[in-house]
Amino acid sequence: MASISLHSNHTLPSLLHAQTPKPTFPQNLSLLAKSSQSQFHGVKLSNSSHLAIPSSVSVRSSIVAKVTEGTVPPAFTLKDQNGRPVNLSKFKGKPVVVYFYPADETPGCTKQACAFRDSYEKFKKAGAEVIGISGDGTESHKAFAQKYKLPFTLLSDEGNKVRKEWGVPSDLFGALPGRQTYVLDKNGVCRLVYNNQFQPEKHIDETLKFLKSV
Repeated sequence: MASISLHSNHTLPSLLHAQTPKPTFPQNLSLLAKSSQSQFHGVKLSNSSHLAIPSSVSVRSSIVAKVTEGTVPPAFTLKDQNGRPVNLSKFKGKPVVVYFYPADETPGCTKQACAFRDSYEKFKKAGAEVIGISGDGTESHKAFAQKYKLPFTLLSDEGNKVRKEWGVPSDLFGALPGRQTYVLDKNGVCRLVYNNQFQPEKHIDETLKFLKSV
């Protein structure tokens, strides 16, 4: 019978362990929604939703906004929550806070809308109007505004045409519509651009702070 000779400072288990190959892991991080009703700051994920994020790439989108400080944003006419057409030029002569958000009734967007609502008198005192824009339809906006008693205008950008024209960047490689706020002065010139997807209430703090400083 063949015999196995072991060096004095090794045991058979240790040698076997040394020969066991270590598992390798892909560099891509894969995110998979567990439920069709999962919500993540404004996006609903289905069971088939699969998002691979390379480890070498930042989560934040690299898209450069078309509307920057010192520029005049493209004009638009969109329907409000009551189905009435609203033109951006209507607000010239006073500061305007235009905030783009992902969707009605999602956790982050509801927090943001309610924070704008709770500070609305402060915006009025600063002489500013507040406008919220998302791709939801007018009926969705109407229900959202009524449910949370929102005193400001919500505009329906179905097809996200205005979002694209303004160059609002998306997050998570386009899976999550961007949350971006602009402050326009009384002449319609953009004076502040603020982007923060995951701290929706910070948009109110930053815009109020800016309005008080001018």
